Amino acid sequence: MTASEPTITVRQAKASDEDAVVGFTTDTWSDREGNDYIPRVFSEWIETDGETQRTFVLDVNDGEDIAGICQAVLLSEYEGWAQGLRVNPTYRGRGVSKQLSNAMFNWCRSQGATVVRAMVFSWNVAGLGQSRSVGFEPTTEFRFTHPEPNADSEPKLTVKPDATAAWSFWQESATRDALRGIALDEVESWSLSALTRAQLVAAADEDRLLTVFDGKTVGFTYRTRTFEQQTNSDSDSNSGSDSDTETWAEYAVAAWESESAAEAVYRAIEADAASIGADRTRVLIPESARWVGDTAAARVPIADEPDFVVSANLTDPTIGTR
Repeated sequence: MTASEPTITVRQAKASDEDAVVGFTTDTWSDREGNDYIPRVFSEWIETDGETQRTFVLDVNDGEDIAGICQAVLLSEYEGWAQGLRVNPTYRGRGVSKQLSNAMFNWCRSQGATVVRAMVFSWNVAGLGQSRSVGFEPTTEFRFTHPEPNADSEPKLTVKPDATAAWSFWQESATRDALRGIALDEVESWSLSALTRAQLVAAADEDRLLTVFDGKTVGFTYRTRTFEQQTNSDSDSNSGSDSDTETWAEYAVAAWESESAAEAVYRAIEADAASIGADRTRVLIPESARWVGDTAAARVPIADEPDFVVSANLTDPTIGTR
C-alpha cells in the first residue's frame, strides 16, 4: 500500500455515518426512474441492528469517509439475506465491495445460517457481476404482477382458505420448482425465504389464504402483509413535502396449474385486496413465458422487468474469504 492509498476497513454502522452514507446513495441510479431507498431507511437500520440484523460500512482512514454500506438479515434459523450493498463512487474499482460481502457472509454464518440470498434487479449488470465474483450463484428469477383491487371481482372457481390443500399443491407445483421453494418473506420487505406450511396455516387462520379448487386444488396465493406508501416516495422521498399515501396488499406468491386457474387466482386477489381497502397490489410469480403469459391472458398488469435471486452456500468454507 502506498502513502496515497486510504486504509479501508469494515465495521458496524453507527448513527454518525448517516450524512456520509446519504451523500453517496441519494443518486445511486441516476439513469433510472426512482431514487435509492437507503437514505430513507438508514436511521431505522441503525436503531434495529441486533441479533438478527447487522449493518456494515467501509470506514476510510478511521472515520475520514465512508466507502460503502450493506446489511445482513437473518430471516430464519438457517436463512440469511443480503441487501443494500452500495459503494461510494470515489472508491469504486478497488474491489472493496468484496469486503462488505465477506462481512455479511461471515456474520450470517456466525448466527447459524447455512445460506445467504440476495435480490438483484435484472438491469443491474454490474451488481449481478459483483455478486457472482464473491460466491453468489443464480437461484431463480421472478416478476411482480399488479391486479387491481375490485370488490366486484368474482372467481369462476371455488376459493377457500384451505392450508393443507395449498401446501400439498405447493409441494408438487411447477411454481415451487421454478422458485426453488422460496416466496416473499413475511417480515423483511423486499426479501425472499422458504415458504413453510406453518405460514399457510397462519394465513388460513387469519383469512389471508386463497386456495382455488376446480374439483381438485388448482392454485393458491396468500396475502403476506399490507403497508402504506407515499405516492411520491420515489421522486420526493427526501424533500420533506406532504404527500398522499396508498395502501398496498402484498401476496407472497401465486401458483396455479392452468390458465383458468390463474384467472381465478387473480380474481380472488382483486376481491381480497378490495375487502381490506387496498389501493394497489404486488404479487410474486416465477419469470417465464408460461406464468407471464397466463397473467397477461387474465388481463392483469405486469411489471416491466423481472428480478433475479442469487444465493451463497455458507457450508462452503471459501465463501466469505474471496
